[in-house]
Amino acid sequence: MSVGKYLVTGGAGYVGSVVAQHLLEAGHQVVVLDDLSTGFREGVPAGAEFIEGRIQDAARWLDPTYDGVLHFAAFSQVGESVMDPEKYWVNNVGGTTALLAAMREAGVRRLVFSSTAATYGEPVSVPLTETDPTAPTSPYGASKLAVDHMISGECHAHGLAAASLRYFNVAGAYGGCGERHDPESHLIPLVLQVAQGRREAISVYGEDYPTPDGTCVRDYIHVADLAEAHLLALDAVTPGDHLVCNLGNGNGFSVREVIETVRKVTGHPVPEVAAARRAGDPAVLVASADAARTRLGWTPTRPGLDRIVQDAWDFARHGSARGAETVTVAGGGA
Repeated sequence: MSVGKYLVTGGAGYVGSVVAQHLLEAGHQVVVLDDLSTGFREGVPAGAEFIEGRIQDAARWLDPTYDGVLHFAAFSQVGESVMDPEKYWVNNVGGTTALLAAMREAGVRRLVFSSTAATYGEPVSVPLTETDPTAPTSPYGASKLAVDHMISGECHAHGLAAASLRYFNVAGAYGGCGERHDPESHLIPLVLQVAQGRREAISVYGEDYPTPDGTCVRDYIHVADLAEAHLLALDAVTPGDHLVCNLGNGNGFSVREVIETVRKVTGHPVPEVAAARRAGDPAVLVASADAARTRLGWTPTRPGLDRIVQDAWDFARHGSARGAETVTVAGGGA
């Protein structure tokens, strides 16, 4: 992959910042665009240029010197999207519409999009493949699927080279970048909060699923493995083609396995509280990543739950010691 210049939208957030760090380590020039509504200024990797601004205003900064865009700027809370769907349509769909127009105007013809397993809704098979039906059960998942359709149209009509990478459960940390959502809804950081004494107990929603230990099984992937797939996707995309790939380990870990791993890694007790099943929680949600292996040449190198939890625990205790020294090149929109 030749050295290039890339815009990373949402690059002050969890996954975006790790991808930006990987791009920098590969020798690329990186510009992060983020309005900091959910991201953190100190999360922007050292060496990246930083623009505090909205994706709706991307045309102010995109120009023909860019080789591509990696797009992470989206709201991603499922519950919030049910209560405030218009927020998700305006930002996730409307913002991407503006971004695609800016790319077209500037002649930037390469895009990697952060998509999600939420586009599938309730799984009809395990493991899930890219040809399974898409029937999202939340405005969040629907907004991401709408963007996937928009990208397909852009590829067909205007020769965009694009990939949509559908994540399952991302966890772990890399280079001082880790999870710190507010509110936090992901299992591993929640269990780590219990180990830290910041939360009294972890709720286990359902203990009678048809799984080996009765708790839900999910596919966890290390955030650094996920980032590596994005760099491979930049090379794999071709003009006029929209590549869609699931990203996951292909193996699942149960809620109880996660809790036990946190106890082992941290050495701290993690009290549990039994709770009723949550509506819409499938028993097993695991990805088939065969397409990513075939089309991207991607294989996760950190598949173990111990490694994922250890890296997340290190971040939870120490956070970022990087002291990002980024360059602000322009003020953002409101």
